[in-house]
Amino acid sequence: MPTFTALTTLPGKEAAEALGETLEELQPEPTGIGVFEIEDDSGLWEVGAYFEEAPDEAGLALLAAAWGAKPFAVSELPEIDWVAKVRRELVPVEAGRFFVYGSHDADKVPEGRIALLIEAAMAFGTGHHGTTLGCLRALDRLMDGGLEGQNVADIGCGTAVLAMAAAKVWPRPVLASDIDPVAVEVAEANARVNGLDGRVICVEAAGFDHATLKGAAPFDLVFANILKGPLIDLAPSMADHVASGGYAILSGILNHQADEVVDVYSRAGFNVAHREEIVDWTTLTLRRK
Repeated sequence: MPTFTALTTLPGKEAAEALGETLEELQPEPTGIGVFEIEDDSGLWEVGAYFEEAPDEAGLALLAAAWGAKPFAVSELPEIDWVAKVRRELVPVEAGRFFVYGSHDADKVPEGRIALLIEAAMAFGTGHHGTTLGCLRALDRLMDGGLEGQNVADIGCGTAVLAMAAAKVWPRPVLASDIDPVAVEVAEANARVNGLDGRVICVEAAGFDHATLKGAAPFDLVFANILKGPLIDLAPSMADHVASGGYAILSGILNHQADEVVDVYSRAGFNVAHREEIVDWTTLTLRRK
């Protein structure tokens, strides 16, 4: 069955969310609707809808005009086995001592490497994206420098690949949190598959807002691979939960956004220990003063 997408952009969160709600009333009904802020400092939001049959383009045009959005771009997607396609195209990722792979590449794991199994169906967070790769490289550098993580947390963990990396190298429980309950379930499943059940402790939380995280603080290492806006909002809480001399590895930051994040975290009491750009993305390793 073909799938159709309809995408538009417009300024302002309130208008974007209202347009998303109005799309639910369109006939034929969309099977899914997404509203996302475009993280390029433009102030624009993207609104997308997915349909199992061709959408009413005249109705979409009226809605776009009513909410001051650009005309919807409607596309028909071919029928593709996306998991099979991702398996074909995703090769194992090496980040220092870490080796991230899918089960279809289990025979390629080199001896002496720290292997992390993430299935190809969960493409974001496998290590192929510059943000996750940057965080793994940052962890690898800190280990080369002699860091022994005693108390580690992964905030906005997604697949929990970063939490699992820390749990693989240090024989202590690592806390992993995400605001999305589905991500928490995925993280728990990944921990089990990697033999880390009970070593990676997953909780649903926004930032550090969970009794388990609060009770475990201060941390000597925190990962936060999210986006610029949430990272900036998190800065005061990060300062409260990272120990003096502890590290924060931040990513999800476009290269041109990095200076702003550095400035905010500098005022919150962090110095830059390392900064790496991978294609469009910057990973920051910060140390609390």
